Amino acid sequence: MNPKESILPLGLFMDLERSGPIPLYFQISQRLEKAILEGDLPPGSRLENEVALGERLGLSRPTVRRAIQELVDKGLLVRRRGIGTQVVHGQVTRGVELTSLYDDLAQSGKKPSTILLEMNVIPADSKIAAALAIEEGAPTLHLRRIRLTDNVAVSVMENWLPTGLIDLVAEDIVEHGLYQVMRSRGVTMRVAKQHIGARKATAEEANLLEIDKSSALLTMDRTAYDSSGRAVEFGHHCYRPDLYSFEVTLVEK
Repeated sequence: MNPKESILPLGLFMDLERSGPIPLYFQISQRLEKAILEGDLPPGSRLENEVALGERLGLSRPTVRRAIQELVDKGLLVRRRGIGTQVVHGQVTRGVELTSLYDDLAQSGKKPSTILLEMNVIPADSKIAAALAIEEGAPTLHLRRIRLTDNVAVSVMENWLPTGLIDLVAEDIVEHGLYQVMRSRGVTMRVAKQHIGARKATAEEANLLEIDKSSALLTMDRTAYDSSGRAVEFGHHCYRPDLYSFEVTLVEK
C-alpha cells in the first residue's frame, strides 16, 4: 500500500520572497530540505504532488519541479514510478573495501532487504570462465537479486559462483547478504579485484530500479578470492547514483 501524501503546512512557505533576488525554486528547496532534516518529513513519507503544491503556493509547476529536483540530486528525495516523490535517508556512501552491500547498508543504520529474481545453475560463458578461472561451459551457480534499502531499490546484483563450492539455500540469500552466507559455510574472502564504471540503464534495469529509461548507473565488477587464491565469486552490480556512491581514500607514497 502506498503511503499517504504528506501535506506541509503553508506556514513553512509564508516567508517566501516573491520579488527578491533569490530564485523561488531555491527558497522552496531550502524549506523542504529543512523539513526533511528536522523530521517534519520523515523517511518514507510521500511528498505532496507538484501540481497540488504549486496551486497551494500560487507557483508554477516548473518552479516546484525544479525545487524538488534539487533535493532529488542531493539524495534526499527519490522519484518512484506509480508512487510519487518520497523522502529517503540520503545517499549510501560505500568505501571501496571487501564488504557486501548488505553489510554496508546495515552498518549505515539502514534496513536492507532482497528480492531474489533468479537462482539457477548455468554454464559459464567465456567472460565468467575467465573471471573464475574455470573451463568455459563449466556449471556455475547464478544469482540475480534486487537490493533495497528501507524498501527503495538501490541495486540490481548478479553473481556467479563455482558449483560445489557452497550449498546455498534461497531463503538464506533473501534474508542475508551473500558474503554472510558464504562465511557461514566456511568460505573466507581475502582479496578481490574490482572495476568501477558507469553506463546507461537497460529497459529492464530501469523498471526494476523504478527510474527513467536510459538513466545513468554506477557499475561494479568484482572477483573475490579466498586465502588460497581460488576465485570464489564473480559479481556484476549496478547502482542508482542518486542513492549510492563509492568513496576512496588516497594516500601519497
